[in-house]
Amino acid sequence: MQNKGAVVALTIIITLLCVYYLSFTFVSRGIQQDAVEYATDDTGVVDLGKKQNYLDSVWNLPVYNLFGIEYTYKEVKDTELSRGLDLQGGMHVTLEVSPIDIIKGLSGNSTDPQFNEAIRAAKEKQKNSQERFAALFYQSYSEISQKPLADIFANAANRGRVSRGDSDDAVMDVIEKEIEDAIDRSFIILRTRIDQFGTSQPNIQRLQGTGRIQIEIPGADNPERVRKLLQGVAKLEFWEVAEPTEYSNSLYAINDLLVKEQKQAFEQGKSGAAAAATENLTDALSADTTQTDDLGAALEGQTTDSTQSKLDSLSSQISPLFALSRAGGTLIYDVRDTAEIGKIIRRPDVKSLLPRTIKPLWEVKPTVNEQTGEELLQLYFVTVGRGGQAQLTGEVITDARQDLDEYARPAVSMQMNAQGTRVWRKMTAEAANQNPRGRIAIVLDNLVYSAPGVNGEIPSGNSQISGSFTLEEAKDLANILKAGSLPAPTRIVEEAIVGPTLGQLAQSQGIVSILAGLGMVVLFMIAYYAKGGLVANIALVFNIFFILGILAQFNAALTLPGIAGIVLTIGMSIDANVLIFERIREEMKNGVKLREAITMGYKKAFSSIVDANVTTLLTAIILFVLGQGPIKGFAITLMIGIFCSFFSAVYITRVVVEWMVGRRDDANVSFSTPMSKNILSNVNIDFMGKRKMAYLFSTIFIVIGMALTFTQGLNLGVDFQGGRSYIVNFKDPVVATDMKLALSESFENAGTEVKNFGGNNIMKVTTSYLVNDETDGADDKVKNALVSGVESFTGLKYVADDSQVDVARFSISGSSKVGATIADDIKSASFEAGIFAIIAIFLYILVRFRKWQFSTGAIIALIHDAAFVFSAFAIAGLFGIKYEIDQVFVAAILTIIGYSINDTVVVFDRIREYLNLGTSNDRLQIFNQAINGTLNRTMMTSLTTLVVVLILFLFGGEVLRGFSFALLVGILVGTYSSVFVASPIVVDLDKKNLK
Repeated sequence: MQNKGAVVALTIIITLLCVYYLSFTFVSRGIQQDAVEYATDDTGVVDLGKKQNYLDSVWNLPVYNLFGIEYTYKEVKDTELSRGLDLQGGMHVTLEVSPIDIIKGLSGNSTDPQFNEAIRAAKEKQKNSQERFAALFYQSYSEISQKPLADIFANAANRGRVSRGDSDDAVMDVIEKEIEDAIDRSFIILRTRIDQFGTSQPNIQRLQGTGRIQIEIPGADNPERVRKLLQGVAKLEFWEVAEPTEYSNSLYAINDLLVKEQKQAFEQGKSGAAAAATENLTDALSADTTQTDDLGAALEGQTTDSTQSKLDSLSSQISPLFALSRAGGTLIYDVRDTAEIGKIIRRPDVKSLLPRTIKPLWEVKPTVNEQTGEELLQLYFVTVGRGGQAQLTGEVITDARQDLDEYARPAVSMQMNAQGTRVWRKMTAEAANQNPRGRIAIVLDNLVYSAPGVNGEIPSGNSQISGSFTLEEAKDLANILKAGSLPAPTRIVEEAIVGPTLGQLAQSQGIVSILAGLGMVVLFMIAYYAKGGLVANIALVFNIFFILGILAQFNAALTLPGIAGIVLTIGMSIDANVLIFERIREEMKNGVKLREAITMGYKKAFSSIVDANVTTLLTAIILFVLGQGPIKGFAITLMIGIFCSFFSAVYITRVVVEWMVGRRDDANVSFSTPMSKNILSNVNIDFMGKRKMAYLFSTIFIVIGMALTFTQGLNLGVDFQGGRSYIVNFKDPVVATDMKLALSESFENAGTEVKNFGGNNIMKVTTSYLVNDETDGADDKVKNALVSGVESFTGLKYVADDSQVDVARFSISGSSKVGATIADDIKSASFEAGIFAIIAIFLYILVRFRKWQFSTGAIIALIHDAAFVFSAFAIAGLFGIKYEIDQVFVAAILTIIGYSINDTVVVFDRIREYLNLGTSNDRLQIFNQAINGTLNRTMMTSLTTLVVVLILFLFGGEVLRGFSFALLVGILVGTYSSVFVASPIVVDLDKKNLK
């Protein structure tokens, strides 16, 4: 094998990187376990608030030392392999920035009846359209009114941007740019707000091409608080930065108060009565190691008179307020110390020592000290006006944009309305007259984004803010300044809440699925391929280890669909080794010696392995690009799994096999056992002769399934039809049909489904009640209707904490909401994913096999497989088995497409080989020989993959039940179609070359 050294070196490098990144996960899990132990009382009950306080206390403290580099808990959490919401609980929200309010704001809240009618018409069109709202508005306005848009939008708010003579296209450009800017502003504001969740590891991203922002907050246990935080109106304010002379005496008074407490704590600590109370003094002196050593000795009662005198002197002069400061008289602190300083300044007795005319505010973004590497935050004090209100707020800003100053450095230009101009002139004049010059803080949601100095009075509302900005920072600040200029409220169009108990259950089920699937495959491979199976298992372990390590490196979250992807790659990674081993066995049967057979086996199997992996990779990429939420998590894991399985199965196994064989052809390395030696080795089935029977069977099954689909309909989940669903937990069993009847009155006879969810004491309730009302009020109304209906039906009381469910109480452990508009978008995206997958695979097969008959046969087989799975779902409904059709089901269909084409490509590859060899002039005979020649591989791969998917179906939990059922059917029908559909179609399309 060439480049063996490179393979070994790359394996070692990847392994070390995976160990490095996964080590953070183990450290994080250890700290969380410490937090649980700390918060667990004598009865075994965990106080969640106490646990969170523990984690908050170590958030900015070093907890991991690796090769002399210290990592804080925050850095450890940022680097660990994080879990998705479905594995640990939390909240997923998709927000939509309302373009309606932006357009109305640009129009100056016009009362023009035709304008308002166009808005209403566009709202109706949006329910059944994928076009952006601005385009629908213009379409509706053009149908209703003959007046140009400039008549509506040429107003004071748009001075300089829209003029009376502007064309409709020019006005629409302004509208669309303003909508896009509003989304950017909302994204920046929301990103800053959710960062305040600290240990919750929130994640936020813009969904490009839409006006939506997707947010995930793992561990969020207060949905109401999250909703208020995300939908609250941004508060942009301008404050004068207070001079140090206004508060310096107060700071000294606070220092004296803290020093007095330190002395008392020290005396208690010295006597051993309350050693924990000396923590503040320890922090204050931690910068000087000799002082810390003296303090440690004092706490142990070992102080000398000189040490005692030294400590008394130190503790009489300084408190953490000053000791932790990193910049002399300026209150700048290491990020790790800000929690301690924050506790101090929030204390009522400390607040009482500050003048009422000032208030403290933190800087929003830390700066990095290039010499020490510390992240530093400044504590500002701003001057409070009458009534505690800011002199100037964001509503006065009409425009702001990223610009360049006179030295070509990034800056920000902003314009204000007349009212703002007057106040701004006064503020800047007062600041400019101060010595040294005054500063004005730009504050959003009580965090200081910038505090530029003022060089002189600014008589107009046009100002430029310059500083040490990067281009990106200048753009962000411009967006912040515009945050209050136009209303851009957000509404929640999709929401999912997973309780911690449900998340923990899903995690346990996922781990069981992986371990059980892995165990079964390991045993089966050794039983079938002897030492060759042992080598395949080594590659399999490397494969899973690499997947987890790379997920951690990419900072990707492991989700339940992601676990399904790992389980699937277990079966797929075996496929490559099965192809290789079967080729080796064929060569040895033909009399080739062991070492040469190994070389030929890897060489001949390579093209089939590449083709099979590329086609599956194409579907994974399409899933990633077009999918959302769980589909994206599945696609990421599947893509990583494809690369890892290819490397481990093709290259790592070859290094191991050649090491075991050495230079001997008589080495004791076998690729078969007595049980498997002659299985399917001499079969000669006439598959082509049975193709018409297969066509008839498939047609009958699909026709029955499609007829049931059209007459009864499929069980669409909220992903595809909109609505709300809830997971309701009981202690004792509940009859689903009785509960459905009881809830019909509460939900005003709206469409409602109630079914068992993994057990007869857990119910999933899905309803279309108020499906078109996406307000928070509607959410509360639906939930209250559910609670009251269940309470009336069962006589139980609702409790929010699902760990408190007993014979007298029930809880809601999870919920989800999908608005009607976003449900329509999900359906369209799913349809697009399927079409793109089929086109991509058609083109790839066409390029690889150079005949349109092969491409057409492959695509017909894929459509056949998808239709077969849909039909299986419909027919299963006849027997009372109703699985939901949702986003995860779409992932299953596309995975089946990838798996099926994998099987088909292997058969096609052998057909191409036999055609090139010219073994016969009879095409039917060649096709039969090729299928029989790959039958051993086909059955082995199908069997191993079927085993792991069956385990996923049995132990993967209710969330993945429909997904795994689809895969079970898909694997069986994919194997069947590669033999009885794809290859026969090629034959029938190429009849002139049959003989």
